[in-house]
Amino acid sequence: MKPFQYLRPSKLKAAIEMVSGDPQARYIAGGTNLIDLMKRGIVAPEKLVDINHLPLKKIEYKTGVLRIGALALNSEVAAHETVLQKHPLLAQALDSGASGQLRNMATVGGNILQKTRCTYFYDTALPCNKREPESGCSALEGINRLHAIFGTETENPAKTCIAVHPSDMCVALAALDADVLLSGPGGERRIKIADLHRLPGANPELDTNLERGELITAVEIRDNAFARNSHYLKVRDRASYAFAIVSVAAALDIDNGQIRSARLAMGGVAHKPWRLIAAEKSLEGQPVTESSFRKAAEVAMVGARGFGQNDFKLKLAPNAIVQALLTAAGIE
Repeated sequence: MKPFQYLRPSKLKAAIEMVSGDPQARYIAGGTNLIDLMKRGIVAPEKLVDINHLPLKKIEYKTGVLRIGALALNSEVAAHETVLQKHPLLAQALDSGASGQLRNMATVGGNILQKTRCTYFYDTALPCNKREPESGCSALEGINRLHAIFGTETENPAKTCIAVHPSDMCVALAALDADVLLSGPGGERRIKIADLHRLPGANPELDTNLERGELITAVEIRDNAFARNSHYLKVRDRASYAFAIVSVAAALDIDNGQIRSARLAMGGVAHKPWRLIAAEKSLEGQPVTESSFRKAAEVAMVGARGFGQNDFKLKLAPNAIVQALLTAAGIE
């Protein structure tokens, strides 16, 4: 790890100026991902701007909107009374991520912006389009068991990336249609979580649509009717401290045995949290039955593509969708 300058501003404006004016500067909060990247030599910032002293830790509920500060710890959010009452799906997703120790350090903003855990991205001896654009994607012909089955198309094969986004929290936020609040050199703006992360396209090195120097300040979730019937299902290789092979955030608004509306999102299957809008629409007005859920899973899998070792996800993913919906609906 090379030497770096460490700064600790107490004002939001000062922090943004420090990073936006220096391409070699990075924000740091919990550091649970960034420090690993620095140790591996994947990133080597010359300046770290510690934002832990900024007033971005509050979790508050006002007029039908839950606002979670970007510096709120994952463990605090998961245990918060309002989250448990109004958005238990988010609490379930957070509790399934990482380990207790990491959840006590990781922040909401950092969770959103964490990098893929693709082994080829972390191995600097091998080509990786995300780490070094146009160097190639080692996963295509390599060990790709955990890699993407959605959103992998690109006009230029030399820029292909089939890595997946690792966050559990973001899958739940996608299903809950959360807003992400940003501050940057150009002022403040709001963006849907579904629009924040990118598919690889022509620039697999870019994970998000953030502008230079922009900082996540909060996440907002509006009231909805999904608290009673929601479930986060995570399929993984071991019961703790493992990233999802496939995960599903499922939420249903049920009235008299019929589905009024549904929310579905998946993790472990794409370069970003994967919202299943067509499958959601297919559930509207349908009876709460396994048959309805299986039809929705079929709709969800349109366009999915395996790369050899991850072909099993083409069967696992729809089965996981059905199971998550059954559990959310209270059907054993």
